[in-house]
Amino acid sequence: MKLIIAFIRPEALQDVKTKLYAQELYSLSVTNVLGAGQQKGYTEAYRGIQTEVNLLKKIRLEIGVAEEKVEQAIKAITEGAHSGQAGDGVIFVLDVARTLRIRTGDPI
Repeated sequence: MKLIIAFIRPEALQDVKTKLYAQELYSLSVTNVLGAGQQKGYTEAYRGIQTEVNLLKKIRLEIGVAEEKVEQAIKAITEGAHSGQAGDGVIFVLDVARTLRIRTGDPI
């Protein structure tokens, strides 16, 4: 089993979910986060004071998938989140040592 963690733009969430559901990947966790990367941020003025905003709103997706579904999940996330500009996001794939269903204690 693998854990896929993806950081994407908030506006890409619906497209990513649609692509994942099309691949029959329904189990995911979504968290609102702030982050910095190649996108760098932007400068804005508030009451006449210039402020640099370098922590931008992002969405963190966590998806647990079987080995044979990893490439499908990566493709779905990439297709749904891709705009071709800096800040589209990043995907991490991690090994999962053990998974258990809480209700029954059975391995998944």
